[in-house]
Amino acid sequence: MNNLWKQIAVAASAALVLAACGNVSRNVAKDGGSAAELVWPAPDSVTPMHKGGTFPSLANLRQVRAGLGKPQISDLIGYPHFSEGLWGVREWNYVFNFRKPGSDEVTVCQYKVLFDENSVARSFYWKPASCAAWLDEPKPAPPAAPAQRRFTLSGDALFAFGKADITPDGRQALAALAARLNEHAEQVGSIRISGYTDRLGTTAGNRSLSERRAQAVADMLVADGVPRSKIRTEGRGESDPVKDCPNGPHAQLVACLAPNRRVEVRVEP
Repeated sequence: MNNLWKQIAVAASAALVLAACGNVSRNVAKDGGSAAELVWPAPDSVTPMHKGGTFPSLANLRQVRAGLGKPQISDLIGYPHFSEGLWGVREWNYVFNFRKPGSDEVTVCQYKVLFDENSVARSFYWKPASCAAWLDEPKPAPPAAPAQRRFTLSGDALFAFGKADITPDGRQALAALAARLNEHAEQVGSIRISGYTDRLGTTAGNRSLSERRAQAVADMLVADGVPRSKIRTEGRGESDPVKDCPNGPHAQLVACLAPNRRVEVRVEP
């Protein structure tokens, strides 16, 4: 009886070895870095418990690398899906399924790990090779475009009254605006800078002042890294007032008209 069981065990082992022969690569190098011929088992010949393949954790797959032992590999992606043999196994094969985000589309890939003579993982292969792209880290989402497409800057904050020279406080405000525009540079197609004045003074004088102020803002943005090729300037003078004020004492009228003294920066994608 004992001899019978021994014969059955030997026969079973031989069957497993013969089955494995069709699943393993030819002449795996001692260092596990290559094989004379990579052999890919038929996907439908997986062991019963792996029928249809598995959906691996991408986070775990990305941690698989040369230098890991079999216990570490199995902890990350499980044991092989095929019967590669019982002794001296130098490769593990898998069938992995990947679902395209946001859809039911599934891609089936085969994955192979080759080990050196000490059972340390050394090289890795995909079939088809394009499946390796599933391991690419997801690209970060592009930074959101500026929520505000029009920036209104107070003329009194940027310039002294009746002047076109930018004040120190104005320089800080424009530096912050330039930093924001540079951060979203790929989403900024063009920038139109429009200068406005109040109604005090002559029409020609106001037009000239508004043009010089718009140009001064443009020059400051360019100095802070914004491409000049994207910028257009215009002086609108006293047109398009945002506040109407009745005539009165000069100081009060100047204060009331302050919102009209402004520079608008319009950003187009």
